[in-house]
Amino acid sequence: MGILEDLLLNARTAVDAVGKKAGKVIDVSKLTLAAADLKSEISRKCEILGRITYEAKTTGKNYDKTIDELVEKIKDLNSQLDSVNDVIANSKQKQKCSVCGTYNAKGAVFCNKCGERLNAKTDADEPADTTSSADNIDFAEDSFDDGEIGL
Repeated sequence: MGILEDLLLNARTAVDAVGKKAGKVIDVSKLTLAAADLKSEISRKCEILGRITYEAKTTGKNYDKTIDELVEKIKDLNSQLDSVNDVIANSKQKQKCSVCGTYNAKGAVFCNKCGERLNAKTDADEPADTTSSADNIDFAEDSFDDGEIGL
């Protein structure tokens, strides 16, 4: 009976590990979908901004206030997108190049896109991170509401 109990314990441990990994994949997938929604909304706002700018130039009407509001909303959406992308990259063990913004593997010394030396720190240099990637995902999900995306 001891072998059977050990086998069941090992199976339960394996199932728990797989379940946690699957949950993390689902959370990252949700964030990836949220990032796609934000990109879509940014594109839509830019299209509206283009139309308003064109109409302002062709009719001579003053749409400065509307244009300023749209620009601010686009900046806000870009900020939200950056936050979501940072959480996704952190969950995938990636680091962002400070020069070009490309995400690279955590241990990379140079950026894969621009070749800039990355701020590669050793584990001894970095303070202990007390937040888990699940906490970061929860923070990112709480950082934006679907209702904030509309114009």
